[in-house]
Amino acid sequence: MTRYFEKPGSENTLETLILAKQRALELGIKHLVVATRFGDTALKAAEVFQDTPIKIVAVCHQYGYAQPGKILVPPETQVKLKEKGVSLITQTMVLTSYGKIFRSSKPLGNYPQYITIVPTDIIADTLRMFCQGMKVCVEIVIMAADSGAIPVDKEVISVAGTSRGADTAIVIKPAHLHNIFDIRIREIIAKPRV
Repeated sequence: MTRYFEKPGSENTLETLILAKQRALELGIKHLVVATRFGDTALKAAEVFQDTPIKIVAVCHQYGYAQPGKILVPPETQVKLKEKGVSLITQTMVLTSYGKIFRSSKPLGNYPQYITIVPTDIIADTLRMFCQGMKVCVEIVIMAADSGAIPVDKEVISVAGTSRGADTAIVIKPAHLHNIFDIRIREIIAKPRV
């Protein structure tokens, strides 16, 4: 049964992770992929999943996202994640970064322009029709698969959110970016209604 949150946001993080853990154990899933900007959500996931055999892969924004040559997860948090057995990976955000290269930021009259020649923009915006977290859930699974951090022949749980924290969790069969249409969203565990 899907859990629908009335509002998106970090206040749903703990419940989202608990629901993800419950479903992973029910299905015998061995990998959790979790979005983390500063490492907080990944640390919370490590706490919730500590008594399970489930491998946690935390995916953060790419190097240079906010500051050239740096990632947003502070070094001390990176150490804590490693101590807890969480794999931290980072690479280009496959459904976000490529489109930004070509997208115009100039408004067209009263409306922002939507100019793109990048199909990943259309995929990302379609996933956002579910919620922001759905786009991120799919994106981080691709990034984790392309990094070799998760298998592509078995289902995983993916957890992400809107801005900070977690409010979306899905069961997903991963694929690499070059096989993006082989991805299958099998279940929606939790998501915000708005």
